[in-house]
Amino acid sequence: MITIDNKPIKLQIWDTAGQESFRSITRSYYRGAAGALLVYDITRRETFNHLASWLEDARQHANANMTIMLIGNKCDLAHRRAVTTEEGQQFAKDHGLIFMEASAKTAQNVEEAFIKTASTIYTKIQDGVFDVSNE
Repeated sequence: MITIDNKPIKLQIWDTAGQESFRSITRSYYRGAAGALLVYDITRRETFNHLASWLEDARQHANANMTIMLIGNKCDLAHRRAVTTEEGQQFAKDHGLIFMEASAKTAQNVEEAFIKTASTIYTKIQDGVFDVSNE
């Protein structure tokens, strides 16, 4: 539970694997989703290189108004960085995504990522972009 505009908001979160073998399962989670966090490892370029494919899947199988945040994970390992912050920012800008770097290990920006995503979704609901009356 998080609080937005003094209202408790319950998030339903699905953590799906990034491996190709789980792709068909992951696609089913996009249906009905209002948001997605695409996460890559800043120390492994190949994870960044797969983003375009994962983003295409999300956009193909989800609501066109879905909020998508791009997260560069493991920012605590900046000394092993293989993907620059600027590359992540540029990818996000080029594709209309929200961008943030975080560390699951130290919890840096983890809560902030969920709050930012949820706040953006909440605004879309308030603006009538999403109809949640039948949810």
